[in-house]
Amino acid sequence: MVDEKKGSGEKLIASNPSVRLNYFIEEVVEAGMVLTGTEIKSLRSSAPNLKESFVEVQSRGSSFEAWLVNTHIGPYSHGNIWNHQTMRKRKLLLHRYQLEKLHGAVIQKGMSIVPIRIYLKNGRAKIELGIGKGKKKYDKRETLKKKAVEREMEVERKRH
Repeated sequence: MVDEKKGSGEKLIASNPSVRLNYFIEEVVEAGMVLTGTEIKSLRSSAPNLKESFVEVQSRGSSFEAWLVNTHIGPYSHGNIWNHQTMRKRKLLLHRYQLEKLHGAVIQKGMSIVPIRIYLKNGRAKIELGIGKGKKKYDKRETLKKKAVEREMEVERKRH
């Protein structure tokens, strides 16, 4: 699942397609990740699993830290004994105002922060985070109905 945008220097590594189905995404934020050597090598060679991952914002004194939790990055094939733990918490690199905004969204508005995709941008691993509210069952059904109607309209347009 590797995709490259022309001229942007971005190479898609993994995406989480169920995010837009399960959440109303209101804002998207780009963040860097603190990775070990074998993790970045593993990211380049195989796709991680973002299915059940989420972001935790913790206060540390007067500032905040964001952590990516529950993301599976497989072991590097040539890592030997220096390989990384596959499900460890990974620190996210964000500006202070972004961290404060994320913390406020989680605490005050009850929103969730979920990873949408992981990609390489100019050789650096980046993650796109979505800030949004979870959808109820009837919202999910409504979204699927809209997609089906749009698909049918597109088929009709192509036919005529």
